[in-house]
Amino acid sequence: MIGNWSAAAVRTSRSLWTSAPVTYGLITLCCALFLIGPAAGLNPAYGSGDALLAAQRAYFHRWGVVPAELFEGSARATLTPATALFVHGSWIHLLGNMLFLYVFGALTEERMGRLQFLLFYLGCGYLALLGYAAANADSEQSLVGASGAISAVLGAFLYLFPDARITSLLPFLFFLPLRFPAWVVLPCWAALQWLAAGRASHGPGVAYLAHLVGFGLGFLFAWVRFAHTTRVKAAPAAAPEGEKQP
Repeated sequence: MIGNWSAAAVRTSRSLWTSAPVTYGLITLCCALFLIGPAAGLNPAYGSGDALLAAQRAYFHRWGVVPAELFEGSARATLTPATALFVHGSWIHLLGNMLFLYVFGALTEERMGRLQFLLFYLGCGYLALLGYAAANADSEQSLVGASGAISAVLGAFLYLFPDARITSLLPFLFFLPLRFPAWVVLPCWAALQWLAAGRASHGPGVAYLAHLVGFGLGFLFAWVRFAHTTRVKAAPAAAPEGEKQP
């Protein structure tokens, strides 16, 4: 999905696996935890029907963020913005998040370095969920998912690789794949999150505010940390066979 890189940024698929172990480790861990947990519906230990639904609710409550409980001061609750980053509520939730992490995480990790990227991911993810909880302090709904952390990766990617070409599928153009630079695609994505956050209810659903907080934190971190370094820009042209396609 990302192509037209300068020679300094071009990597083969094999080298990306070795140069971005944190990104692929996070993807592997999230997928493994999902498969053995109740949300996947594959583990017979959780039963089926009503028993499975009860197990899912208990699981999300234990490992997810419950805003009404977070600020009560218990040690367990203060850890939940971290544990919730590795819990997903459905197959679509998991696959959507992992796709975004796969596309934007590897190059961001290469640019930041492994340890810094890991701390950045966990820290921004924690603060994104904390920000959502603070804005919905009375909510008793469990919040799970890596969206806040991955949104931070998107924000950092926008600063670090503004000219990277991203293949986008636009519904109103019959999902015709079109390539746009990151400085076009990612601000539009953030604007959609802003509009959705303004219409979101306090019940179950997507935590758009966590996306916005994470995106802003990620961009701010990259701006402060890499303000005096050269950002990677796209090469003026590339052969079609050299581009990565979805």
